[in-house]
Amino acid sequence: MTQMSAQPDMYPERPIEQLPAALTTIQPGGGVVMGLELWWGKVRRWWLKTFRRGYVERMTKLRQGDFNPAPHEVLDPRDLKFYRNQSGWYWKPEDDPFTWRDRIPFARVGLAELLVFSFLTFGPAKLLAAWLLLAPPSTTVAAFGWFVVVALVIVGVLLVWFFRDPSRAIPADPDVIVSPADGKVTKVERLEHDDHIGGPAWEISIFLSVFNVHINRVGEAARVIGMTYTPGKFLDARDLRAALENERLAIRFQQTSGPRRPFIIRQIAGLLARRIVCWVKPGDELKRGEQFGMIKLGSQTQIVIPWESERDVIVKPGDIVAAGCDIIARYRQAAN
Repeated sequence: MTQMSAQPDMYPERPIEQLPAALTTIQPGGGVVMGLELWWGKVRRWWLKTFRRGYVERMTKLRQGDFNPAPHEVLDPRDLKFYRNQSGWYWKPEDDPFTWRDRIPFARVGLAELLVFSFLTFGPAKLLAAWLLLAPPSTTVAAFGWFVVVALVIVGVLLVWFFRDPSRAIPADPDVIVSPADGKVTKVERLEHDDHIGGPAWEISIFLSVFNVHINRVGEAARVIGMTYTPGKFLDARDLRAALENERLAIRFQQTSGPRRPFIIRQIAGLLARRIVCWVKPGDELKRGEQFGMIKLGSQTQIVIPWESERDVIVKPGDIVAAGCDIIARYRQAAN
């Protein structure tokens, strides 16, 4: 079969769309921990205004932008955590005293969950272990108690492991598309037509178990064209109905150079993953492999790319891929 020639004008430039009204935060589904963080923000802002007025004044002078995008006071960059997808106030990286959080090996958007889950697992395990050591109960009770301690520690370690954020070596080849997620490829399907692609397309689905890194990365250097958020169910991500019925967020991209190929990445919630996070907005430009969001706990990620040849996709169902570094598709410039 003759491959289509990838010319620079092959795909027309897509217009930038408006951010959907439903996406008022980077975590549209909300959540208990998000609520706790917002409550803590009120306490923190009171403390800053009461005891650290000089800091507040300094951060106000360094603040950029022309309006407050959040529904509360914004005293420093922490107050914008859930509103990064909104235009308005911001701080330059060199003026942000919290950029060090981006360098720790855990997902910054999951630090609150990490603290809460650690408190709920390691805390009780420590208290129970202390009681078993200081006031030994009967043999049967002690055996059950130590079983609970071990179980809590294992769960805590798994949750900490879940929020890890390892560095990745991003391929430099401009003709490749890297995986948007860690996990197992469950489907590679040719679509007869996709509206955003403007023709036939490949749809690749990746299942993320609770043991995978859950940070999503963009497949190639691209600009965000538009987004669509759809509330829904929380079926097991491996269920064939999940992609159509579960809560999901579709981000439409277009390459910033070359043939300017369009593509779509869908974040799909699962049975345990009930919190989709995406901090980009239409108009943002990202480098290949750059992070743009995550799904908290088990889930599914799909990528839809143009069909130009039967040989475009180089992965198959059952393959294990890592976001940002493993190549899932390669376009060839020459005709075969």
